[in-house]
Amino acid sequence: MNTKLLLAGLLLGVGTLTVQAQQTTAKKPLTHDVYDSWKSVDGDSLSQDGKYLLYAVNPQEGDGVLHLQNLANKTSKQFSRGYKQAFTEDSRFAIFQIKPQYAATRQAKLKKKKPEEMPKDSLAIYQLEGGKTQYVARVKSYKLPSRNGEWLAYHLEAPLPAKPAKDTAKAKAPAAAPAAAAKGGARGATAKKDEGTELVLRHLPTGQEYRFDRVTDYLFSEKGNRLFLVKSEKDSLHKAGVFAFNTATRKSMAVDSGRVTYKNLVADKAGEQLAFVASKDSTGKDLRYFQLLHWTAKDSRAKTLADTAAKGMPAKYMVSEHAQLGFSEKGDRLFFGTFPRPTQYEKDTTKLDEDKVSLDIWTYRDPLIQPMQLKQLEREQKRSFLAVYDLKKSKMVQLATPEIPDVSLNPTRSADVALGTSNVNYLLSVGYDTPSKQDVWLIDLKDGRRKLVVKATRGNPRLSPEGKYLYWYEPQDSSWKAMGVKASTPVNLTKKLNVAFYDEQNDVPALPDDYGLTGWTKEDAHLLVNDRYDIWRLDPTGKAAAVNITDGFGRKNNLQFRYVSLNPTQRTVPADEKILLRTFDLKTKGSGFYTDHVTRAGAPQKILLEPYSYTGIRKAQDSDRLIFRRSSFQEYPDVWVTNTSFSNPEKVSNANPQQSEYLWGSVELVNWRSDDGIPLDGLLFKPENFDPKKKYPMLVYFYERNAETLHNYRSPAPSASTINIPLFVSQGYLVFVPDIVYKDGYPGESAYHSIIPGVQMLAAKGFVDEKNMAIQGQSWGGYQVAYLVTRTNLFKAAMAGAPVSNMTSAYGGIRWESGMSRQFQYERTQSRIGGTLWEKPMQYIENSPLFYAPKIETPLMMMANDNDGAVPWYQGIEMFMALRRLGKPVWLLVYNGEAHNLMQRKNRKDLSVRMSQFFDHYLKGAPEPAWMKKGVPTLVKGKEYGLELIEEPATATPAPGQQPATTTVTQPTTEK
Repeated sequence: MNTKLLLAGLLLGVGTLTVQAQQTTAKKPLTHDVYDSWKSVDGDSLSQDGKYLLYAVNPQEGDGVLHLQNLANKTSKQFSRGYKQAFTEDSRFAIFQIKPQYAATRQAKLKKKKPEEMPKDSLAIYQLEGGKTQYVARVKSYKLPSRNGEWLAYHLEAPLPAKPAKDTAKAKAPAAAPAAAAKGGARGATAKKDEGTELVLRHLPTGQEYRFDRVTDYLFSEKGNRLFLVKSEKDSLHKAGVFAFNTATRKSMAVDSGRVTYKNLVADKAGEQLAFVASKDSTGKDLRYFQLLHWTAKDSRAKTLADTAAKGMPAKYMVSEHAQLGFSEKGDRLFFGTFPRPTQYEKDTTKLDEDKVSLDIWTYRDPLIQPMQLKQLEREQKRSFLAVYDLKKSKMVQLATPEIPDVSLNPTRSADVALGTSNVNYLLSVGYDTPSKQDVWLIDLKDGRRKLVVKATRGNPRLSPEGKYLYWYEPQDSSWKAMGVKASTPVNLTKKLNVAFYDEQNDVPALPDDYGLTGWTKEDAHLLVNDRYDIWRLDPTGKAAAVNITDGFGRKNNLQFRYVSLNPTQRTVPADEKILLRTFDLKTKGSGFYTDHVTRAGAPQKILLEPYSYTGIRKAQDSDRLIFRRSSFQEYPDVWVTNTSFSNPEKVSNANPQQSEYLWGSVELVNWRSDDGIPLDGLLFKPENFDPKKKYPMLVYFYERNAETLHNYRSPAPSASTINIPLFVSQGYLVFVPDIVYKDGYPGESAYHSIIPGVQMLAAKGFVDEKNMAIQGQSWGGYQVAYLVTRTNLFKAAMAGAPVSNMTSAYGGIRWESGMSRQFQYERTQSRIGGTLWEKPMQYIENSPLFYAPKIETPLMMMANDNDGAVPWYQGIEMFMALRRLGKPVWLLVYNGEAHNLMQRKNRKDLSVRMSQFFDHYLKGAPEPAWMKKGVPTLVKGKEYGLELIEEPATATPAPGQQPATTTVTQPTTEK
């Protein structure tokens, strides 16, 4: 045998094996099929002793897994479909619900099962030390007391209805119910009665259980010394009522009974008092009268504190069933709501419904325009006005009124004053004057006396934690102000400081916002506020000089410091101990942590500052152990565990190990100058194994500023409106995300002068395929896409989601989700015109793409959904009709019943596929899909989707190093 041939054959075989091995391990590009399995980590929490960690890993669609980690011995346990997880206060048990299997729920829906027949949650009770798990079927909810780890209450679903015998089911069917009972008739005639189900109270250390039937609502006191519950009526011997169970004596007692409805249970901090509202009126009545009831542990029965006849109740007022009740921290006051008896319930019984006219009457005297009134109708019907009952003096005081509708309290509700605010005098200007004005009063809780203290502020005054001061940021002079509750004039706390406390990057024609509040120190000693970089300590009296507690270190080093509270129950910032500061590098976009002191001089001390994004930091209450999330473009924000010194951090979750199987990419910060010479930042995402010698197609996406998101992770997920960056990068695209700065009156031109120089800067580097670039944006970004294609032919394709195309018609429109006029948006906020349509008509026209439609040569795909509450969908129609008439290539996607951004997952998946097909066709030479080539006639709507590719000669040449894309999708056949 020829040895040379044999050797050659062996080498060929080895080479073949090597190639096969490389092909086996080669990474693959992301596709639309990966979305459902890409996971997120939710609900991560530590036990109070810091020994245990709970977190759930959930796919976008399907069954998740709850992880329980023992951080001491580094063991873990998994529970399929666990969620709503919590530790008991004593760190002895983990409690969570278990969802039904995703497939089982879907199958039940396909079989059109009734709600009560659908698969239900189970409850799991896991003993942390013993490792034993107990399961309870058909549980709708559970509750734990916040300061007692021994007790658990869980509410069961109704038992499944017994199945009737097949031969007798028809014969035993009940007679048909009468047509409609008249309103106000027998109890429950027009409203479905809540029959209540069994509630189980479990003593966790012993397993002993106490069961209560017919329960509709339940509440633990904070200390867990009592469980309060509401029972529905069974019959004349078993009336509806409120009951209290004493967990120390293990005895139950009736708090009140015999009424029809009980609502809004609230207990005081000690668990010795209970308040609620109740009504004897039938649930079928149009207007039901409620009473405020109060019970103490010393009482045998609850007492009525307030009703229509109560002393202190304003004339023709009544107790509100919708207001949230609350005790003061000391338990000496009870806050509740009242409202004037509505006249609309006085019905005209002389007319049939078919004779009544239905119309909306718009008048120039209306404080709010009709669409806003209609949107706020339910809220107004449920509006209540705050009142207080002094439990020691047995005295009711009305605090809020229709003239001063909004009344707030200090956090502990311990102060003798409340803060009242009202914009009633300024309602006519809502919709174009923003931020709107309001007047402010101090209200005495003892007698209701009011004192007007601030007139026509554009700020949002609040009471300090102890209620000694009111304080706010005033946009009109960009300063922080405070005022003692016994003083007569406010004090400007920042006027003399040579530092800006307003947003220095504000580029809309409106008063800039502030940089936020850090908080107050104990006993209202100091107010801590932020500038762009540092944190300041302010004396609320204005007597002592302001102190930069971060010593100007942030401004000197281009760092931004923000306080991180590690104790969620703490209302103030500790002044006598070290505090943690989240730190952001404004230049590199890296982040980390420093420490500092509120009252000690000196620069902050660095813990870490790295090219990552740090979020979700939480500390165990009784341990120095804490958890946080760390992310970058390549790294999902998994859960990490460390201590307060951040020494030896350890990653404990691994949500998406499959990412290593896919081509991913990288991101870098890029810089350039606008045409006006302004320095700008942007993000450039590059495919994995990027070769600067090759040329790549590029997508440009933009919305305001995004450079600060450099280290954010972006999951592959179906799109609500914008491109999914990892997907396109994985498939060989560059993605450029430029920041934009604006000049008042010229939003479109500002976008052009910011974006185009950035694109040209990248193109000059040689790796961008200048013949295959496209742009995409949604909403404000969609408008800019539509504008840019009237100014340049630089892009081969463009996709605009929910674009405003005609500012002159959009200006007079309505934002239907809120009912507001759109005028404010153009005059003062994002659209940045800075004046009315009649003051600046040419700027409205010049910034409207519709008027320059003949200049458009770029194929344009748009989305404008018919239930868009932000941008009227006719804006997309106007642009489509113009381009259609001009014979320009244009497509309009209208998802029926959908909002501004798509909400339904099936629609998000559909849009994602269509955007890929659109860009792949124009930038990679992929075949054109049927929906682009031939459309989808309404005759086959819902049956055919036009996603199949039409195999014809490509209309574009693939870029060097690129293969023509073949985005194909299996046609849905059963989904409707």
